[in-house]
Amino acid sequence: MTIRVAAVGDIHMGPDSEGLLRPAFETLPDCADVLLLAGDLTRHGTPREARVVAREVRDLPVPVVAVLGNHDHHDERPEEVTAILRDAGVTVLEGEATVVECAGGRLGIAGTKGFGGGFVGRSAGEFGEPVMKEFVRTTRRSADSLHAALKQLDEEDCAARVALTHFSPVADTLAGEPPEIHPFLGSYLLAEAIDTVGADLAVHGHAHLGTEHGMTAGGVRVRNVAQPVIRRAFNVYRLDGD
Repeated sequence: MTIRVAAVGDIHMGPDSEGLLRPAFETLPDCADVLLLAGDLTRHGTPREARVVAREVRDLPVPVVAVLGNHDHHDERPEEVTAILRDAGVTVLEGEATVVECAGGRLGIAGTKGFGGGFVGRSAGEFGEPVMKEFVRTTRRSADSLHAALKQLDEEDCAARVALTHFSPVADTLAGEPPEIHPFLGSYLLAEAIDTVGADLAVHGHAHLGTEHGMTAGGVRVRNVAQPVIRRAFNVYRLDGD
């Protein structure tokens, strides 16, 4: 059996874009079992923008699971953004897991925003000034929460597991972005968490100039679904269930 996963990130919605994605989202039952939103759903993280996103996805005929992105934190009200989305029926994850019942089997989704830090051989270290240590510790805490969420799914009899983040776990999907900003686009610690526990797919956004396809060192498929990369309302990925 096959599980069909629709995914998109970086839709950056505001009042002037209301209704733009809804017609495409209403076709989801024809092609997907679930919709994953990979962060940066708003432009500045305001409640007004969050309500636009909420109206876009409310009462869709497939489950919607999301993580927030850095833009959704900009107004420093991520709890309000999360509450508005949850009121619209969206499952918003931050270091948590959820299970969706699909025709092809149970799909486990572990989600966290993630953070920067860089990749093997070109990464920040937990050394020096307190602010630098906190930068790296923020990434480590996020990766640890993703590890724990994926581990939780071990007990849920899932046919497939997806890791949902905003920041990238690999450098592959950043190809096209200036190398100088790679440390601000993701961290190898996220990939380590994914490979240690295992997943069938990793989905992220954030890198607007990046590349769709990548892979962790452990062989997990990674897909950058930032809308400027996929250039459509969503992409659909098929996972073989049990």
